[in-house]
This record gives sequence, structure tokens and C-alpha cells, in this order.
Amino acid sequence: MGELLKNHAFAAHAIAAAGSHMLSTALTYLLDTVKTLIQVGSDSSKQLTTVQVFDRVRALSGYSGLYSGFGCLAFGRILGVGTRFGTYEILAAFCKGLFFILYAVIYVAIAYIRALLASGNHANWILQTTLSVPMSMVVCACFCAYGREDDHVYVSEALMAGVAAGFLESLSSSPFELMKTRAQALNHSAGLLSTLTKYPNMIDALKEYPWMMTGSGRAPSVSNVRRTSDIISLEGWGALWRGLRSGVVRDSIFGGIFFSSWQFLHRAMLEWNAVNMDPPPSFLLFFGFAEEIGPLSPLYVSLAAGFSGSIAAAASHCFDTARTRSQCIVLPKYISMERRLLKWTLPGKRFERFTGIHPTDRNILFHGIGLRMARSGIASFMLVGGYFWAVDHLVSR
Repeated sequence: MGELLKNHAFAAHAIAAAGSHMLSTALTYLLDTVKTLIQVGSDSSKQLTTVQVFDRVRALSGYSGLYSGFGCLAFGRILGVGTRFGTYEILAAFCKGLFFILYAVIYVAIAYIRALLASGNHANWILQTTLSVPMSMVVCACFCAYGREDDHVYVSEALMAGVAAGFLESLSSSPFELMKTRAQALNHSAGLLSTLTKYPNMIDALKEYPWMMTGSGRAPSVSNVRRTSDIISLEGWGALWRGLRSGVVRDSIFGGIFFSSWQFLHRAMLEWNAVNMDPPPSFLLFFGFAEEIGPLSPLYVSLAAGFSGSIAAAASHCFDTARTRSQCIVLPKYISMERRLLKWTLPGKRFERFTGIHPTDRNILFHGIGLRMARSGIASFMLVGGYFWAVDHLVSR
């Protein structure tokens, strides 16, 4: 490990990745804050506009409030993005020699989700997920002899690797995202109580918002439960992973679509460059050999990454809204304990329960989709482009 840290190339790549990440996060954080406030402050009857969000933030905390929670997101995304790209590269490397190992990873992820949905006891789903690992190793061992000899990742493989990478990214970055969302939301979580007026049966409404039965009649303010110590003290350790179901689905869809579309565009650009080559590169259409074509322009690769990020953000946005709104609800741990003892079932249809979508959020799931597409596209473009630019300047020197 010491030799690795002393390696100049490794240090250059690490500095380039961290620097490009910080730059992309800083320049797009404003869009993320506005998107979050629109998701939290809107309801089915009306949607907040960008001007209204700016006016509300200026009245509450000034324009500096637009960057509330930036440190949490910056640190969390270093861990999350590193997990996403690192996991993808590892699985992509296995794809080139051990194709079916991806099925083992997906098997573990599915076993985890099924165990999590089947039981509210953390010990049970940890046990079930652990028992699924030997089976996945058997699947891996059965197919390890059928690896490929070419150095190419197919779009379907990139999709599966991206799903697994997004799954691990969600687990690693969830606590930081919770603190970031609550720092951005301030007192907007009180707007969620407006959905109570739509229920003809107030008893059912009160069951969905248990704090209404505590005597205060109001949900605890998010602005008072933002620090990690306050969250753990009032809501317990499990609150750091609140909205995990919708987060896992969101990041898995985002990772799968991002890497598969990026790989598709990368292959399309290689084939376009090979059109006028004489003689044409051998076996390009079947195996994707790119050695004879040469590397693509960093600008084109960055543009492809930005376009892929926008598409992935659009496909996963409804789950992002569900996760953001769930993280802005303060739920004391004694209420969570009562729900487990009473075997309280989640409201909504089966798909909504599986993905963590609240039934009252059905009509607002796509609020702020344009802002999230812009943020993800710009951030992906700057992350990849900044990385290439920094590596080129650091390594060359």
C-alpha cells in the first residue's frame, strides 16, 4: 500500500478524480438545492417555481442557504462516486474474463432486497443476504470456464455492472445524502402535512403521520434535526438509511442506464471513426477491437458521459423524489418501534411498497425533473472532462 501511495501516476489520477469531482459538485450544487426544494415544497395542487424557491431561501437564510449541506454532499459523493466507478471497473474487468460473475452479483443484490422487504428485522435480512453469498459463488464457479478472450464490454454487461455499482453506491452514500437533504429542506417538510386534508377518514391519515397523535399536532422540524447526533438520538441509527428502498432502485437504475448508454455511445463513436479507415479494422463489429482505431477525443467522451447522465437522471427521477421526500420526514424511534410491534404495513400498491413510493406522492414524482437532468448532465460532463484534463496535465509534467 505504501508503494502504491508513492506512485506518481496513482497520485495524479487520485488528485484528478477528487478535483474534478469537487468542481462538478460545486458548480451544480445550486441546481441540486433548487430541485430538492421543489420536490419537498410542492404538492399535487401546485408546483413551486424557481423564482419562488429563490425568494423563500432568501427570506429564510439568505442566498448562502443555496449551498447548505454542500460539505455533506461533497464528502458523500466522493465515497459514492468512487464506489460506483470502482465497482463498475472491477465488474467490467471480470466481464472480460468471467462473464457470468455479474449474475452472481445481481443474485446477491436481489436476495438483499427480497430479504429487506420480507422482514423488518435487520438481523433476519442480514442473515438471509449472507446465506445467499455461497449460492452466488456456486453460480460463479459453474460459469467461470466460459470467459471471453477479447477485451470488450457489451452494452448488456455494462447495464448489469452499472446496476450492481448503483446498488453499492446507494448503501455507502445514504447517510451523507440524508444530512444534505435535511440541510437543504429547512422547514419545508411541514408542507407534507397538507396531504392530510385529502383524507375523508382522519383516523387513517393520523396513522400515516403518527406525530399528530402526540399532542403537538405538528411534525418535528427538520431544521432542528439536522446534525448526526440529533438524528441518531431522536430517530435511531436506522434513520441514516431512511428511504433506502427508493434510493437503491434510483441508483441501480441510474448506474445501469448511465454505463450502458455511455458504452453504447462509445462503441458508436468508434465505429464512426472506423468508417473511412483503409483497410478497415478487423473484427470491429463482432469483438469491438479499438486498438487499430486509436483513442477517442476526451471532449467527445465527456459529451457522451453528460448525455448519458441526463438520460439516467430522467429514468430514475421519480424514485429520487420519493427518497427526497421520505428523508425530510422526522420519525422518532419509539414510533418506528411501535410500527414493528404492531406489524404496520406500508401504504400503497405492491410496486409502491417495493420501491418506497408514498401513495400521496403519485402526482408529484416528476417535479424538478428538468433541474435534475441538467445537474446530472453537467456534473457528468465536468467530472469526466475535468478528470481527463487534469490527468493530461499532471501526468505529462
